[in-house]
Amino acid sequence: MEKDEEDSSPNRPDMDRNPSPPTSDDEEGQTEDSIGSTVYSKHWFFSTLTRLIQFVTERDKSQPADDDDEETPTELDENMENDICKVWDMSMNEEVALFLKEFNAPEIFLGIISESKCNRLTEICVGILGNMACFQETCIAISKNDNLGEVLLLLMCDTDPPTLLETTRLLLTCLSQVDVMSTWLERIKDRPTVRDNLCFIMSSSTNGDLLVKVGELVDKLFDVDEDLMIDWIKAGCQQSGTSGNDREETPAVLGLVPSLLEAAKQLKNDSPEGLEVYMHILQLVTTVDEGIQAIVQYPEDGKQTWEFLSDLVCQDLCQPGDPPLIIQEQKTILSSVLAVMSAMFSAQTDQEYTEIKKNLPLIGSLSRILENQEICQRKNQDKKLPARSEPEDKVSEEDFHLKILKDVCCEFLSNILSLLTKENIMEALRENRITEETSLCALRTLLPLYTTSVDSFIAILGEADPTLAKTLKKGIKDS
Repeated sequence: MEKDEEDSSPNRPDMDRNPSPPTSDDEEGQTEDSIGSTVYSKHWFFSTLTRLIQFVTERDKSQPADDDDEETPTELDENMENDICKVWDMSMNEEVALFLKEFNAPEIFLGIISESKCNRLTEICVGILGNMACFQETCIAISKNDNLGEVLLLLMCDTDPPTLLETTRLLLTCLSQVDVMSTWLERIKDRPTVRDNLCFIMSSSTNGDLLVKVGELVDKLFDVDEDLMIDWIKAGCQQSGTSGNDREETPAVLGLVPSLLEAAKQLKNDSPEGLEVYMHILQLVTTVDEGIQAIVQYPEDGKQTWEFLSDLVCQDLCQPGDPPLIIQEQKTILSSVLAVMSAMFSAQTDQEYTEIKKNLPLIGSLSRILENQEICQRKNQDKKLPARSEPEDKVSEEDFHLKILKDVCCEFLSNILSLLTKENIMEALRENRITEETSLCALRTLLPLYTTSVDSFIAILGEADPTLAKTLKKGIKDS
C-alpha cells in the first residue's frame, strides 16, 4: 500500500495518510498477547475486526427495508477508519497476514465488501487483502475462496478509483504467484466483463496511478496467456451481422487497441514508466496475426496508432540534442514502439499513413538510434571488471536489451530503405535525414544480414548523389 510518509495527527479530518500502527506503548501486556515476534496485540485485532463487523451490520439494520436509495454511500467513523487503516498498514507484515488468515479475515472481508455502501471501507478491505496476497500461504487462502474471487472481479466495474486501484493491485499480485495464477486466469476467462471493464478504464480514466496499474495487469495477463489475449482482441473486432435496430440494443464492445492507445496518450507526458507498459502490451498484441489485423483493419484506427508511435520516435525519444547514452534509458520502450511500427509497416504498406514520402523522418531517427546504440555497445565492451564497474550480469543484461533494439531497428530500417525512390532520397538529403556519418553507421550495422536492402539503397542513392554513394561504398568496404 503506497501512502505518504509525512507526519499527521490521527484526529485531523483532512488526514492524508494512514495512522501509524500501535506499538508496545499502545497496548499493555503486549508480550503475551502479541502476534508472533511482533508487538501487535491479538486482542486489539479481535476488537477492531469485531467493531468493523458491527459497523456494517448496524448500518444494514438501520437502513429501511423499502429504502430506494440503496446506492447512497456512507462514511466511516473517524476512529473506526483510523483503526482499520492500522490493520491495513500492519497487514504488510507476514506474521500479521498469517494471523489474519487464521482469524478467517478473508471471509470476514468478503462479507464486509459484499454489504459495504462505503467506498473508503471497501478500498481499505481490498487493500488489506492485497497486502496479505503478497505472501504465498495467505495468497493461496485468498485465492481458494471462490466467492471472494467472484466479488473481487465484480469490483472491477466499480466507479470509485481508489477501490479500482486496490482491486487491480490485488489481482496483479495474485497473478504473480505461480501457485494460484491458473485459478485467477480461469476466473477472468469465465467473466468477459473483466475485459470490458478494463477497456473502459483504459479508454476513459484520467487517473494516472490507476491507468498504470491496469496496464500492468493487462500486460501480465497477455504475457502468461496468449489465448486470453487473442480472445480479448477478437471481442472488440467482431462486427455484428444483425439489423441496425438490434445493434442499437446491444452495447458497443470497446476495441482493445483503441483503449490501449487512449491510455498511452493519457500517460505520455505524466508517466514514462506507464507509457512503456502500454507500448509493451501493444508489442505483445502484434505477436499474433489477430493483433496486427486489429490495429490495421480499420484505416482510421491504424492511422491514429501509427501517428502516435511515429511522434514518439521522431519527436520524443532519442532526439538529436540528447546524449547518446539516453538509449540505455529508452531501449525497452523504443524496442516495443519500433516492433509495433515494423509489424504495421509490413502488413499495410499500401495504406496512406505508411507511405514512404510521409515517413522520411523515420530514416533519420532510426539511423540515430543505431548510431547511439553502437556508442553504448562500445562503452559496455570497454567496461573493466571488477574495478568499480557494473556487475557482470547487469552488463550482460544491458547488452541483451541493446541487441533486441538493434535487431528491431535494423529490420524496420531495411524495409524502409528497400522501398525508397530517387525522389524520396533527394528529399531526405535536402531535409538532412540522410547524412554521411549516420548513414555509414546504419548501413554498416545492417550488413551482412540486410545486404539486399543496402545494395538497393546505394544504387538509388547513386542516382541522386553519386559522390555520397561512392563515399558510403568505400566507407563500408574499409570498415
